[in-house]
Amino acid sequence: MNKRILSVLVENHAGVLSRIAGLFSRRGYNIDSLSVGTVEDPAFSRMTIGITADDWQTEQIMKQLNKQVPVIKVVELLPEDSLIREILIIKVSAPVESRREIKDLSDLYKASVLDITQDTMVLEVTGQQKKIESFIDHMKTYGLLEMARSSSVGMQRGPKVF
Repeated sequence: MNKRILSVLVENHAGVLSRIAGLFSRRGYNIDSLSVGTVEDPAFSRMTIGITADDWQTEQIMKQLNKQVPVIKVVELLPEDSLIREILIIKVSAPVESRREIKDLSDLYKASVLDITQDTMVLEVTGQQKKIESFIDHMKTYGLLEMARSSSVGMQRGPKVF
């Protein structure tokens, strides 16, 4: 079983998310992550669905998705020919004496400082899952107070797929 990312182009109207999620639950498949947003044409949305599945299960899921009326196209985003990213917003304890060190470390990860208070810093970083997890591990040493993390979003490299 491997982690897989599916990119699904769907019609953008009420009930589509529920319908797609229902397809997974009816067949006993779990959704590990899910992100949905409109694309360049507001009549459509892209669903980025993270699953853990073997080749056969992935093929079955893709076939079932393609049978759904609101689904236009389904592709598996393979790491070697896709761009897949997450976003993290993280709040850490940041007394004055630690701020320079936190800022220097953030610069290594190309993170942005969103907010600074008397005792905290809020940082934002975008990247692949491994980068996000590494950044979290480094920030834990300063005192992780709160975080919000998106699921993966992605698209294939090269010419337009959808």
